[in-house]
Amino acid sequence: MGLRTLEEYVSSLQDDRAVYILGEKVEDVTTDPMLEIGVKTAGIDYRMGEMDDFRDLATVTTDSGEAISRYYYVPKDSEDLLKRHELMVTATRLGGGVIPFTKDVGSDAMNAVSIVANIMGKSEYLERAEEYRRHLQKNDLSVACAMTDVKGDRGKHPSSPEQAHPDYYVRVVDRDDKGIVVRGAKVHITAAPYCNEILVLPCRNLSQADADYAVSFAVDAGAEGVVQICHPMDRGPGALEFPVDMPWRMHTDSLIIFDDVFVPWERVFLCGEYDAALHLVYNFAYIHRHTAASYRIPMSEAMLGMAYAIAKYNGVLRYAHVRKKLVEIMIYVDTLKSMANASCINAVVHGGLPIPNPKLSNIAKYHFANNYHNCVKALQDIAGGIVVTGPTYKDYMNPEEKPYIDKYLGGTADVSTEDRLRMLQLIRRVFASDLGGYSEILALHAEGSLAAQELMVFGESLAEAEEYQKMAEMAAGIQVDTPPTLPEYEKVYKALREMRD
Repeated sequence: MGLRTLEEYVSSLQDDRAVYILGEKVEDVTTDPMLEIGVKTAGIDYRMGEMDDFRDLATVTTDSGEAISRYYYVPKDSEDLLKRHELMVTATRLGGGVIPFTKDVGSDAMNAVSIVANIMGKSEYLERAEEYRRHLQKNDLSVACAMTDVKGDRGKHPSSPEQAHPDYYVRVVDRDDKGIVVRGAKVHITAAPYCNEILVLPCRNLSQADADYAVSFAVDAGAEGVVQICHPMDRGPGALEFPVDMPWRMHTDSLIIFDDVFVPWERVFLCGEYDAALHLVYNFAYIHRHTAASYRIPMSEAMLGMAYAIAKYNGVLRYAHVRKKLVEIMIYVDTLKSMANASCINAVVHGGLPIPNPKLSNIAKYHFANNYHNCVKALQDIAGGIVVTGPTYKDYMNPEEKPYIDKYLGGTADVSTEDRLRMLQLIRRVFASDLGGYSEILALHAEGSLAAQELMVFGESLAEAEEYQKMAEMAAGIQVDTPPTLPEYEKVYKALREMRD
């Protein structure tokens, strides 16, 4: 089949999956008043494959002549990684700042599974990974990655007897010649209610005692025993807000319970190999943090656009302190874009697959998360307190109130009061509402915490730091047993020695 239409994707979700939201079981995720927003957001991936302007970006024609989603194409080089990066940025722009999230993250997990299968060299895992990728390509499925366990006492290992119960991490509770049975729960799983499949990875390093928790597998989202409890999603502008023509796009996140779920062996990619769990964690994080940096770019561009617009509307663009705040956001946006691109250009090969440079991807994600709150602060400061105290759309439309609002809440003479109120409303909705608070937490914790990025950047930088130490010691006149071996410095070191002699 290769590629599915949007209608085929939507139809595939109409099954018996166990999904709950707001205390009620959902009969059909495609028509539920809240979840249908997520379905439409996810559907952007399928719409792009149908649209002339985006088909070449969203799809790849294989050597056999079959068109498949670019997400499930095995990248060959930096150019392929840059194309995938462009796809994610473009899809997020089409989503009004929200990425479809039903192929990108799942394919990140799929690539990590393939890499670790190659590193392990276990033929059965290699064959299963390749067959599962073909399954995704052929059927054009949407896949959620379920990685974060609920953890319980975070200071204790999964198997610790001091945990209140053994199911805070997903584990294998039974197995036979047909497959395994798993139990546990994953949390923060974005877009899972309207994905076809769920691909599960471990979320931390494991010891031999934790072998039952060293498990990776794929399962149908509607499989028996899979239960999802969803977080309510923002349904867009309400009756108190100015209407906007652009469609509202948003996702929900699930707590996924695996209540003794059977998984056939052909869908098991790790089972008991506790020493390989961290490889899966790291390789998924390496890839997924580039995905995070990619989809944050349109969000950051929108932030800059709002800040610049409201500075002009308020008549404060000429002030030095306002320009300084705008420059901070400009640097923030372009640094993120540069790092995300550079990570593709400076790709490395892990387990036979080229992936975005791990250090640069982690720096890009860290840059976004660590500086996000300061940029929000700058925008809020430029916009002013009227962001949260302004009148509603209903007030503005009341003939008795409108003349007062038009007269007293105007800004610069070339911008109407309505347009200023609309921009303030957008800023309030995105940065000073429930959605704004959600986004601030998301910036810190989605795709891994700041501490996780710090750990990876430190680890990825150690070898170079050792070489830089040698250079510093040489410059200080300290005896160095072996000169720096970084290729770009070998010739320099040799030339310096010759000049000295």
